[in-house]
Amino acid sequence: MSPPTTRRGFLGRALSSGGLLALGGLGCDSRRPKEGFLGVMERTNEGFQQALFDPERLAPELPESALTPPGKYPAYRIGRDFPAAPAGWALRVGGLVQRPLVLTAADLQRLPRTRVRVRHHCVEGWSAVAAWDGVRLSELARLAGIDPRVRYVEFRSFERGYFSSWDRESALHPQTILAYGMNGSPLDRRYGAPLRLYSAVKLGYKMVKWISEVTFLPVRTGGYWEDQGYEWFAGV
Repeated sequence: MSPPTTRRGFLGRALSSGGLLALGGLGCDSRRPKEGFLGVMERTNEGFQQALFDPERLAPELPESALTPPGKYPAYRIGRDFPAAPAGWALRVGGLVQRPLVLTAADLQRLPRTRVRVRHHCVEGWSAVAAWDGVRLSELARLAGIDPRVRYVEFRSFERGYFSSWDRESALHPQTILAYGMNGSPLDRRYGAPLRLYSAVKLGYKMVKWISEVTFLPVRTGGYWEDQGYEWFAGV
């Protein structure tokens, strides 16, 4: 019996094939990360990840004993300081929807609450565990009445310049939530208060913090890191 196919094994075989090696002449231009050999490899990798993704498969929920100790969970930002919510903050949900929404923090906390306690994976190689409380994005999609033509979801932050776009299936996964709580307490500013994206199915840089807008789209956009050459799909 042949060994099971893995993402790493697939890419190894792809790299050893003459077809992809012949593309090496296209070069790896860091100024144009989506072009040339790197672009081909990303598209190959993305297609493989999408083929493996199962929208019904759940990541294992971990026990409380697995939680990362207080103060040890890394906190990231792209600016000098962790941003504070603007006065009158509310989440705007729009795009291809029947009913655009504007939801305050109180509105969000009145919706059905979901807790996700899974392992977080960072592209830098570290991992950590927290319990995140919030509302499933699929619940907001239901309330807004998304159009069948929606294939992507864009998340924008009030941290200037930060955004990410996701495939619809990952965004509506049961373990993808908009979180307003962490480890049984209100979300701290360092981790994205008043609202952040969290999911079991993506790498950390896809999980936008300090969210201000969710937009359901028929076409794909990019992202802060994705536009600099990071993987767009970035599945775990």
